[in-house]
Amino acid sequence: MTASRTTPRDTVEVAASTPEREQPFAALGLKADEYERIREILGRRPTSAELAMYSVMWSEHCSYKSSKRHLRTFGQKVTPEMRERLMVGMGQNAGVIDVGEGWAVTFKVESHNHPSFVEPFQGAATGVGGIVRDIISMGARPVAVMDALRFGAIDHPDTARVVHGVVGGISFYGNCLGLPNIGGETVFDAVYQGNPLVNALAVGVLRHEDLHLANATGVGNKVVLFGARTGGDGIGGASILASESFDEEGPAKRPAVQVGDPFAEKVLIECCLELYAAHVVEGIQDLGAAGISCATSELAANGDSGMRVELDHVLLRDPTLTAEEILMSESQERMMAIVAPEKLDAFLAITEKWDVETSVLGEVTGDGRLVITHSGETIVDVDPKTVAIDSPVYDRPMERPVWQDALQADRAAALPRVAGAELGEQLRTLVGSPNLADPSWITEQYDDYVLGNTALSMPDDAGMVRIDEESGLGFAVAIDANGRYCQLDPREGAKSALAEAYRNVAVTGATPVGVSDCLNFGNPEIPAVMWQFAEAVDGLADGCVELGIPVTGGNVSFYNQTGETQIHPTPVVGVLGIIDDVDRRIPSGWQDDGQALFLLGTTRDELDGSAWAGTIHDHLGGLPPAVDLAAEQRLASLMHGVALEGLATAAHDLAEGGLGAAVVEGALRFGIGARIWLSGLMERDGIDETAALFSESGARAIVAVAREDEVKFTGMCEARGVPVLRIGVTDATSGAVEIQDIATLSLDELRAANREPIRGRFS
Repeated sequence: MTASRTTPRDTVEVAASTPEREQPFAALGLKADEYERIREILGRRPTSAELAMYSVMWSEHCSYKSSKRHLRTFGQKVTPEMRERLMVGMGQNAGVIDVGEGWAVTFKVESHNHPSFVEPFQGAATGVGGIVRDIISMGARPVAVMDALRFGAIDHPDTARVVHGVVGGISFYGNCLGLPNIGGETVFDAVYQGNPLVNALAVGVLRHEDLHLANATGVGNKVVLFGARTGGDGIGGASILASESFDEEGPAKRPAVQVGDPFAEKVLIECCLELYAAHVVEGIQDLGAAGISCATSELAANGDSGMRVELDHVLLRDPTLTAEEILMSESQERMMAIVAPEKLDAFLAITEKWDVETSVLGEVTGDGRLVITHSGETIVDVDPKTVAIDSPVYDRPMERPVWQDALQADRAAALPRVAGAELGEQLRTLVGSPNLADPSWITEQYDDYVLGNTALSMPDDAGMVRIDEESGLGFAVAIDANGRYCQLDPREGAKSALAEAYRNVAVTGATPVGVSDCLNFGNPEIPAVMWQFAEAVDGLADGCVELGIPVTGGNVSFYNQTGETQIHPTPVVGVLGIIDDVDRRIPSGWQDDGQALFLLGTTRDELDGSAWAGTIHDHLGGLPPAVDLAAEQRLASLMHGVALEGLATAAHDLAEGGLGAAVVEGALRFGIGARIWLSGLMERDGIDETAALFSESGARAIVAVAREDEVKFTGMCEARGVPVLRIGVTDATSGAVEIQDIATLSLDELRAANREPIRGRFS
């Protein structure tokens, strides 16, 4: 907000006496009817500070005003089974799951899409910092991060700018924090050219008794701001960048991008953990989107209390900031705590020990009002619930797109198919395509083993971290999405993302227990986009009910549109699982010679939306693979039993690129080849060679089993109702992947092709 610094202060008293004064509500992202609603709530026009506060808190990014009515579906479709491990669900900074032995895990995924296009390095870096502070605010120690990245066409002139900036920002911030980056995904598609998606996930661990919530309770308790000083960076970032579409002119809003300091955040983490251990914090909230506006209003609203704050006590990097700018600033590495008066000295002693700057802004009141003063004058006097909870809720028009029928009718069955050696060439082409390429140029820039508890990380199907060194208790987490599937059918596409993340966790031997999502969509004011969103939410909610795991929280990112180009609907789904002992983990690649390779699940001729259709034929049409969540559950139950019995030496889920891609990835993982035959699969499932190699049917995995365990393994498969077929054997001597009667592809050749798209272009 850029009000003149020389005009008289716009106090509550002045606002009440000057109802006719024009205010720049539209420039702050508010609609005319929203502005009128604010006037009705207050019984007068808002002060400029109140207008600033409402503008950021009622933005799409903060208020979820277009998505709220749909997101309620997640809460409405929760069964008692889904609540068994759920300690904290939606509505707090992050969800919390009971993982046993007195331990809990908190995790969440959020977007930083628009800032990462405008200023890729800082946008991505502060995305990591923001999601980590959500984890800190629950009372947990952050222990891992991962990310889901979507960039434009790999050969577009602007893609390198975004890729280098985003990857550099993630690695800089995460590595400086000392957090392992244990997985994620990277996708290139022209539809994301003007709207790259940078979705960051963080995980933390805590003892049950250390749980903290973002509530301000207790009349007389102090409101304390601590961490970095407040500056002019990120002012209005939530409303300016995340709540509107870009135009064709591209990046032009750099002042709204926050600037991060990971070393300050590392100190803040340790300081917070000591504050928790000393039991001197009653409630806590990180300062992210909407800054002080958000922290004060949400703490007061969640605690069903009031709050009085003196803005003059905020420590500033820039003393010229106006009150409105202080309220809107999204400067990083800041936290707000509620502290009992008798514990304030102990609190301040700890922050001083860590050299963390701290200021007491005010105190909790019992009048249900949020009152903010500046220079001794009242500039905000509102009911905090009208700011943080009772924001507008829109029932946006929804309409199935007119083009959807034609898109779904354009089936991949009409695409030409080849046989024999030509299929081998297609596999080689797929392996060398950007979205199946080796991402190690990216992941090598991330530290994946700092803290020393990483059990699995990229390129394994899920990341896994040990929680307790004595028992070996750990968690696994995977994050997945498929925008191509969602473009074809957003409901089934969302369920497919859930199924794949669930399956990725399951094949490591862990038991899936919870979900966090980041729902990335286009402009919600377009009925087709709202239809896509509603379909995806319903599909995801129904899928969670069927799988028996709850959505614990997440994020919605709308307005991912440049000009007339909307991104594909891209609901990113993170699934968390528990494993009793990380020593029982199952890696994704085989390491020994002469082991049997078994295909689990049924393969159907499902090539619509597949990597084969897109890469070989530049085709997108038809219907995504059918999602069978009962089959996914049976597969997960089987893999849990297999891990307990130690019957598998490797397991890799089948997803993008089908069996062909999975075999190559399993072989390249440790440099051990394989011989594969398809005849039995083709005969059993009634499919041709192309479908056998490239179909993307779900609920499937390829598993390596030592010869002495084959009988026991197949018996367990049959007992659990999971189709099983021996389709190959590992081969440490050939240095190749041999697909009988089709092709023999050397591992050196495959590795070179697999590494070239990303490493060759960006290194």
